[in-house]
Amino acid sequence: MPGTAPAPPASAGATAPNATTADTYTWKNVRIDGGGFVPGIVFNRAEKDLAYARTDIGGAYRWQQSTKTWTPLLDHVGWDRWGHTGVVSLATDAVDPDRVYAAVGTYTNDWDPGNGAVLRSTDRGATWRTTDLPFKLGGNMPGRGMGERLAIDPHRNGVLYLGAPSGHGLWRSTDSGATWSKVTAFPNPGTYAQDPTDPSGYASDNQGIVWVTFDESTGTPGSATRTIYVGVADKENAVYRSTDAGATWSRLPGQPTGLLAHKGVLDARGGRLYLAYSDTGGPYDGADGAVWRYDTKAGTWQDVTPDADPYYGFSGLSLDRQRPGTVMVTGYSSWWPDTQIFRTTDGGANWTRAWDFSPYPERTDRYTMDVSSSPWLSWGATPAPPERSPKLGWMTEALEIDPFDSDRMMYGTGATVYGTEDLTRWDTGGKITIRPMVRGLEETAVNDLVSPPSGAPLLSALGDIGGFRHTDVTKVPAMMFTSPNFTSGTSLDYAGARPDTVVRAGHLDGGPRIAFSTDNGATWSAGQEPPGVSGGGTVAAAADGSRFVWSPDGAGVHWASGPGGAWTASRGVPAGAVVEADRVDPRRFYAFAGGTLHVSTDGGATFTPKATGLPATGNVRFQAVPGRSGHLWLAGGATGAYGLWRSTDAGATFTRLPGVEEADTIGFGKAAPGASYDTLYTSARIGGVRGIFRSTDTGATWTRINDDAHQWGWTGAAITGDPRVFGRVYVSTNGRGIVYGDPSGTPAPDPDPDPDPDPPAKAPCEAAYRVTNQWQGGFQAEVSVRNTGTTAWNGWRAAWTFPDGQRVTQGWNATLTQSGTEVTAAPVGWNTRVEPGGTVAFGFTGTWSGANRPPPALTVDGTRCTTPSP
Repeated sequence: MPGTAPAPPASAGATAPNATTADTYTWKNVRIDGGGFVPGIVFNRAEKDLAYARTDIGGAYRWQQSTKTWTPLLDHVGWDRWGHTGVVSLATDAVDPDRVYAAVGTYTNDWDPGNGAVLRSTDRGATWRTTDLPFKLGGNMPGRGMGERLAIDPHRNGVLYLGAPSGHGLWRSTDSGATWSKVTAFPNPGTYAQDPTDPSGYASDNQGIVWVTFDESTGTPGSATRTIYVGVADKENAVYRSTDAGATWSRLPGQPTGLLAHKGVLDARGGRLYLAYSDTGGPYDGADGAVWRYDTKAGTWQDVTPDADPYYGFSGLSLDRQRPGTVMVTGYSSWWPDTQIFRTTDGGANWTRAWDFSPYPERTDRYTMDVSSSPWLSWGATPAPPERSPKLGWMTEALEIDPFDSDRMMYGTGATVYGTEDLTRWDTGGKITIRPMVRGLEETAVNDLVSPPSGAPLLSALGDIGGFRHTDVTKVPAMMFTSPNFTSGTSLDYAGARPDTVVRAGHLDGGPRIAFSTDNGATWSAGQEPPGVSGGGTVAAAADGSRFVWSPDGAGVHWASGPGGAWTASRGVPAGAVVEADRVDPRRFYAFAGGTLHVSTDGGATFTPKATGLPATGNVRFQAVPGRSGHLWLAGGATGAYGLWRSTDAGATFTRLPGVEEADTIGFGKAAPGASYDTLYTSARIGGVRGIFRSTDTGATWTRINDDAHQWGWTGAAITGDPRVFGRVYVSTNGRGIVYGDPSGTPAPDPDPDPDPDPPAKAPCEAAYRVTNQWQGGFQAEVSVRNTGTTAWNGWRAAWTFPDGQRVTQGWNATLTQSGTEVTAAPVGWNTRVEPGGTVAFGFTGTWSGANRPPPALTVDGTRCTTPSP
């Protein structure tokens, strides 16, 4: 799915910082698994299990067969070249499998200030060298699912070709990607643009040269391959050929017209070139299409379209290299009721489908979906037939059969990578099993993050998939935020003194675009909207949860009493202002717009302008410090006024921190041992270096905590420390998901430190079991146990019996084991000790069928617990 990172503003001059140091951190992803569009998957043709994936905004990945995970390869891309996180094409070398190439650049218009580049690696993407190009590339532009635009000569691997957009034509390198020159003999730079009238340059760009395919039967090792086919974004002249190693080119005669050739894949042994066509460049649109086969020896064409009347375009084209004549293709733009995948074993004479009507609206599927590793892929939906949840996919422009294993196939969607390892069952009447094959590939664009002082450690607002409540950052949540499901989350906040009260805002066609939770984000209810709202904007919750202030798109700033209440227009504050709440004073809210901070002391009803002289241009983000009334930190700006400011008088005045040359985010975490003030975190330029910085002394000195190998492109949307774990920080990226870091050497908690395997009974206790979300065949539940006795528990065992055969699949905040219907939960280290009156809470996801009744009783260490009063 698309994401937009603004270009980093120009650097502003500043004095040197008081002091900067460096600290070693360990960085990992908060697990979501996927979350964005994967337009390309490429297998190496010479080495088994070597495969790569490209994303539109989140870099490139290499498959790790031993763990069946993806390894990110472009985390080194820094702030100033964030556009290199958009990957328009990948090529892996069949002669020297250690070599891999990536054509990078995110936008061809001025949204990306830099030109494109070709990255080349001789160690499978562990390190890269860069060759800058004299034009832009568009990894997140229309047509990005076509390809591959970058190709290596299979016989003379120092020769590469690159198809360029924007009328720049075909380019060639003869020195393994070190230098590039235009192939001046190539006659057609393309003519097709999605919308030639688009003034932004996004949809009006010429999509150019879209794929390059070599006929390896026309060459010998060490000599350039003679015959090359090239696909062009031109509906009347879509395919060109050279038979003299690229010296001359001509339009392939007899070809079909009126459509764009998204893919061109050649079976050189059989002498057949297969082409998948659509009437548009995709990846969203496409209302007509075709599949054709070209006989390279006879020079004849045959229409082998698998659908007599397609209402979608075709892409996702792949051959089984072990079984000549076996081809698969996707109906990538079939959004409703589902995408479609076709398969032939006789070169296109006959096709079978992934699903058929039996009859409408019922379906017969040739597959089963198992999304237990990423249950949120169901979107919590229960659609009526013929739709399914989860869907087979959408935007399915990448589908590849493993060249070494006819049973393995992977395909990309707008949200994940799916795959199967029993593909040939399709041909014998069996059902294949499709599962996510996406672990390690994190592609969400992050808009906001909060880490409350209690409850779940992390809540997020994300592009395209709304956001998540992470009770364990090492595990995939069962579901994204629902009721409502925002298409993109834009802002969220919690009440400083009542962190179970949470509010979020986001985009949703037709609304609602505001939602409230009173259980720390576990469940949600939609709120009302004032007239004119068109998007989520920013939102803030009073410290006691009694009021909310919302600055939505399309309407002015408004306030409401209580979750879900009616909205009243605020006075004295500009529309579009960014709003925040004081973390201590429930009546005080802040709003920033146009270089001025506005303050309300009556719960958002009226605002008064206070501090001025703050950044009037550029992105500005500010935060109130937990537990300190009137303490604000503000980051952002552009040339001139660009940096970090602090206020301790509720925004009446601000002081700029010396030495912080640029700053784009500010967040707070647990104070360092011996420190009295929250730890500060920022994405900034300090001492001439861009990075993620931490301060434990109120900004007097700064420590860079990331390194050049961990930069993740643009990190300017949000940052927060963890209020419960010193040193832990959560960093937003624009396409690499949520990254979290801990100081290296931080010991992991003992999963079960209780030395007594059979602790004595402890009584009394009170326990509650609650199903927080349920979908077809699956559910999420939370359990809380309270020590109602007079002595502390130093170790505990909670247990229950499922009445309907439910099964636990994944747990958090406790170690859960199950034997038959019996479930036992044990502490995970930090929650081993429970003081009198204290409560320990944990959760899990599970499966059910038939019924999902709660257990009749819960015990702690063999003692039956009472149930709390409603």
